[in-house]
Amino acid sequence: MSMTDLLHAEDIKKAVGAFTAVDSFDHKRFFQMVGLKKKSPEDVKKVFHILDKDKSGFIEEEELGFILKGFSPDARDLSVKETKMLLAAGDKDGDGKIGADGIVTALSLHSRARREQTPSKQGQPEPQSLLSPHLCCPHITPAFPENFPLWWLKAKRL
Repeated sequence: MSMTDLLHAEDIKKAVGAFTAVDSFDHKRFFQMVGLKKKSPEDVKKVFHILDKDKSGFIEEEELGFILKGFSPDARDLSVKETKMLLAAGDKDGDGKIGADGIVTALSLHSRARREQTPSKQGQPEPQSLLSPHLCCPHITPAFPENFPLWWLKAKRL
């Protein structure tokens, strides 16, 4: 399977062309431009397997530097800075590599899938805490933990 079996060649060409300058790569914008954000998680995983050159089931930091070449052979390599930013977006367990689920996470598809699976809570108010910033001073975030003794807050009338 090739990349153009899943994505439009013209979209790939435009996206790769948009990030020819060093340190200009924005993974969210790139993935949107190639059409990955519109794809199902299953199709995104197929793209992942195409990009996983050593077929290890993960895209390691070394492979990430060449990720644009997986879309177009004449594309540039990512800089070290760009590679680290992409790794941080997809490596949620900190092991230095991105799994198939990590690429879905990097695309923010997981939030859409989670919303579709989570029952709607329409009409139900959000649970609120006395420590919620908007109840007192919306511009100040409390400097004490959520489990701080509430009697102290009441005594100080915060």
